[in-house]
Amino acid sequence: MRRFVFILGISLLLFGCGKEEAGPEKVSGQKPALELEEVSFEKLEGFDQEQGADFIKAWKKSCAAVEKTSGDYLGQAEIKIPREDYLRLCNRLNEVTPRNLISFIKANFTPFLVKYNGSSEGKFTSYYEAVIHASRQPSSKYKYPIYGRPDNLIEFNPHDFDSSLPSKRLVGRVDGTRLVPYYERREIMQPGFEAPVILWGDSYVDIYIMQIQGSAVARLDDGSEERIAYADNNGREFQGIGSILLRKGLIKPGQASMGKIKQWLNDNYAEAVHHMNENQRFIFHRFNSADGPIGAQGVALTAGRSLAVDRNFVPLGALLWLETSGPDKEPIHKLMVAQDIGGAIKGAVRGDYFWGSGDDDILHKAGRMNAVGRYFVLIPKTEKK
Repeated sequence: MRRFVFILGISLLLFGCGKEEAGPEKVSGQKPALELEEVSFEKLEGFDQEQGADFIKAWKKSCAAVEKTSGDYLGQAEIKIPREDYLRLCNRLNEVTPRNLISFIKANFTPFLVKYNGSSEGKFTSYYEAVIHASRQPSSKYKYPIYGRPDNLIEFNPHDFDSSLPSKRLVGRVDGTRLVPYYERREIMQPGFEAPVILWGDSYVDIYIMQIQGSAVARLDDGSEERIAYADNNGREFQGIGSILLRKGLIKPGQASMGKIKQWLNDNYAEAVHHMNENQRFIFHRFNSADGPIGAQGVALTAGRSLAVDRNFVPLGALLWLETSGPDKEPIHKLMVAQDIGGAIKGAVRGDYFWGSGDDDILHKAGRMNAVGRYFVLIPKTEKK
């Protein structure tokens, strides 16, 4: 049984770029951190029962995104998937149907169990696209602004100024002749903040949760709908509202689901605003005309098929076989596509399952999912020449 081994070097720890090694023998006495263990498809529980028309749809979207990229591999992830081999199979997707999907995957991919520090188990949570209520005009009911990207927000990379500095996205603004960090959430929420307002919402709690999720469907008071997508952020540190409330003893560990948190925020709104503003990160939004929220790969996400991953390890566009469980302990064994990332999604075996779009029923499901699981990355077979 073959094993692909990747060593995370000090360069990844310091600068976000890793070094690939040929095997564990290259670093004497060190155990490889990230390991891909080749397995047979029989090891993938329930694989032969998969008939995902929605998976094929999601995969086609990733193919279109990869076609617009360059390089030998998908992204800069530690797991190396040759771009040429991936696109060769994308070009054959017109012959793939739910009926022959499994045979096509088996004939053209090899599954590898992803391990980190010897363990294949990781944490799997989920997210969703919220529904909020909004208006195009402010009123006594719709009084909370949903901001677009401010004109004075500047993105820069210190590496562009000095090649000895790490490559990192920083966000700031000009104050006189100085470049300073951008405003934190508490400052942005003050009256008079200057930024385009794309809509006005009726609930700061709903807007806050939309920022955590990244996107939402806005049901407008004129009966129409607008899909709102992530546009940018203020570059400040993110703190989860659940961890803030837990640290202060305001909710108990068993009440830390998103549904319970939302209920507490609404029930204790005057106090909650102060705690919400401790999260300095602020998300700006834009309108999105796609058929779903846009993930980090630049494609519309597909409910139950899109997975947010840590792209330091798993490249966007990678096909994965996921084995975990849902909020009611129901098994989730299915093909997924890595199409998104998240601030809390860190690690080689870590995923955020996109549950779909909806109101509090979807929130209740997505907010309760917190399970142990594993996944297998499907790497295209190299074409024989």
